[in-house]
Amino acid sequence: MVIEERTENTEKRSLNFIEQKIEADLAEGKNGGRVQTRFPPEPNGYLHIGHAKAIAMDFGAAKRYGGVCNLRFDDTNPQKEDTEYIDSIEHDIKWLGYEWANIYYASDYFQQLWDFAVWLIQKGRAYVDEQSAEVIAQQKGTTTAPGTNSPYRDRPVEENLRLFEFMNSGKCEPGTLVLRAKIDMAHPNMLFRDPLIYRVLNIPHIRTGNKWNAYPMYDFTHGQSDYLEGVTHSLCTLEFVEHRPLYDLFVGWMKEWLSTPESAESLKTLRTLETLKTEGYQGPRQTEFNKLNLSYTLMSKRNLLALVNEGMVSGWDDPRMPTICGFRRRGYSPESIQKFIDKIGYTTYDALNEMALLESAVRDDLNSRAIRVSAVLDPVKVVITNYPEGQTEMLTAINNPENEADGTHQVEFSRELWIERDDFQQVAEKKFMRLAPGKEVRLKNAYIIQCLEDHPCDVDSEGRVTTIYCTYDPETRSGLPGADRKIKGKTLHWVSCHDAVKAEVRLYDRLWKVENPRDEMAAIREAQQCDAVTAMRQMINPDSLTVLTECYIEPFAATLPALSYLQFQRIGYFNVDTDSTTQHPVFNKTVGLKDTWKK
Repeated sequence: MVIEERTENTEKRSLNFIEQKIEADLAEGKNGGRVQTRFPPEPNGYLHIGHAKAIAMDFGAAKRYGGVCNLRFDDTNPQKEDTEYIDSIEHDIKWLGYEWANIYYASDYFQQLWDFAVWLIQKGRAYVDEQSAEVIAQQKGTTTAPGTNSPYRDRPVEENLRLFEFMNSGKCEPGTLVLRAKIDMAHPNMLFRDPLIYRVLNIPHIRTGNKWNAYPMYDFTHGQSDYLEGVTHSLCTLEFVEHRPLYDLFVGWMKEWLSTPESAESLKTLRTLETLKTEGYQGPRQTEFNKLNLSYTLMSKRNLLALVNEGMVSGWDDPRMPTICGFRRRGYSPESIQKFIDKIGYTTYDALNEMALLESAVRDDLNSRAIRVSAVLDPVKVVITNYPEGQTEMLTAINNPENEADGTHQVEFSRELWIERDDFQQVAEKKFMRLAPGKEVRLKNAYIIQCLEDHPCDVDSEGRVTTIYCTYDPETRSGLPGADRKIKGKTLHWVSCHDAVKAEVRLYDRLWKVENPRDEMAAIREAQQCDAVTAMRQMINPDSLTVLTECYIEPFAATLPALSYLQFQRIGYFNVDTDSTTQHPVFNKTVGLKDTWKK
């Protein structure tokens, strides 16, 4: 069934399957007619574009239905977490255009989770195991064979409670004791075979310090945190489908605990207690959707961290990285990322999306917002022999033909100009419509010029063109009646040599040589028995970055602030890099004017 929603601009859009479920819940009056979601990143790295899809769903659904979306950091693994990542995640979410209602942390619930685990031990639903991780894994069995019970599965409750306290004492060696839920070692879902719910780390936490030495596992934290926060719709990606029954089991157990007098003392310190008491709250429901997978892209935070640590990229915000900050630095707009997410939609099956589709969304968006400027990346000089020496004039250039409100700026015209080297041929090919001996072209916003036939250019000792000689028609300046004169040549961009600013331009290509680097890396590692870094080095595109240092731009472009969206006329979309200064302007190529991914 397809349900349609009419948006503010009266256009119709089809509701995705998650929105249909939310609307059905609202129609039935579930959870008191309330919608609450959360975005729960682990602060162990920078967000990538895959997270952007989850952000758009979590925050977007809450906004669309008048609900609340909280930002909750899943900070249960102090080995990998850092405040740097927390700050970057907050910045990225805001840059994408979303605001959270509250910021929470999984560590906000450490006391409640501990008390809940104690209650499970008392009810005979959890026990402390002192076998090694390898032995526990072996005892799990297989998908076709049941597991074997731990010899510690039936410890007395009092002994379990004593050992559980010891796990958090700071004196317990990591890996020697774990707390496991007692469920069913023969269950067809392997996750139900007495999963680990607490382990010992003895590592200080960035928020709780040394208070905790035993930390809850993800499956024991996520659903309970959702419940304690009052989440109604827990939205996650497809790899958590098989986790959903365990999620529901733990949430059900927590509901049972919360109904007992024992939980009252624990809940006194709960920040979200009032939300939890909301009338009609029935608890969270987990719904899964497909991940955002992109061709020629690797998005595992573990692998992205390796790229940074091994120096294969310049940092998390390297414009070749699929991180939100990398796309931002490269010149992607938040609106273009949202348009791409809208195009691919939300489904219940994974697919590999073409990078060309993302670039198409970026190109469409930047066409309406980018300021048009002139830049010459491979310059060759043009001398207009009949233009007075020492004379300059100011011409008007439209900043953005797609948006009149963006206004205009002035560009200088002079006797000597820079044009692109490939806009000139000494011996013109048959269909070459640019500058060549005897041929005419129009200069953008300026005049028609004609290349001399008797002395068209100078060349150096290696035969490389250094200077081109032309004449101009003074009646053909843009805005004059003569500007309507028809010629066969194309319109070329240019920069005046007199006031041109030298700039560095960075051209980016795909970081990986293979379409599906995740699968290719797995194949290389299996074939060569090597680590991930060794495999990645074999897949890296050595030409993913080209730095041009002899480029010229018009002065106006050099005055624009970092991350400004630009179109270098006839070349592509660029932006001002964060390294840029007025003395040394630096620009990043965002995307070309045309699709370069077609096979």
